[in-house]
Amino acid sequence: MKMPIAVVDYGHGNLGSILNMLKKLGGSGVLVSDPVHLERAEKIILPGVGAFDSGMRALEERGFREVLIHRATVDKIPLLGICLGMQMLGQSSEEGVLNGLGLLSGRCRRFPQSDDMRLKVPHMGWTNVTPSVNASLFNGLDASPRFYFVHSYYFECDDHADVAATATYGVNYVAAVQKKNVYGVQFHPEKSHRFGMRLLGNFVGL
Repeated sequence: MKMPIAVVDYGHGNLGSILNMLKKLGGSGVLVSDPVHLERAEKIILPGVGAFDSGMRALEERGFREVLIHRATVDKIPLLGICLGMQMLGQSSEEGVLNGLGLLSGRCRRFPQSDDMRLKVPHMGWTNVTPSVNASLFNGLDASPRFYFVHSYYFECDDHADVAATATYGVNYVAAVQKKNVYGVQFHPEKSHRFGMRLLGNFVGL
């Protein structure tokens, strides 16, 4: 039996909030703690909060790493990374030493801090983003929708074509990515009210 949307449970993420929003959207979200069950998924959401190495280590130890890569690159089903989940789609992060999933070419950088900029890190709160042309996750949203962010690191794409949205916090940074069937958002759509609801609805409808 097919599983419409699998939400990966590897010990990191706002799982309950994501499942509740999927339920409101009429989508069927199922929490998956056994990587074997990802083989039945039609779509996958990889949530995440916390440190890069901790997240990658948990994926590896629970057997999710290779299954996620296979399902995204061979089966080519839609995969959405959220916050840390998006960062782990890349190759590496300044936050740690482990390799990411390598589904996107790029790495994570820490927000710069200086006396002149006086940025508070982590960046926490509501921020407007600017979607790229043809960024399918943002269909039907305003030209500058607002989403809720909590992060100290941001993703840096090697290929600008992979950038689905940008935002500004001291520097202009990547707020969302899209490469074929692989998607990622640095913000938390499950905490972003109507904007997040519409974005997750777009993912459900892919």
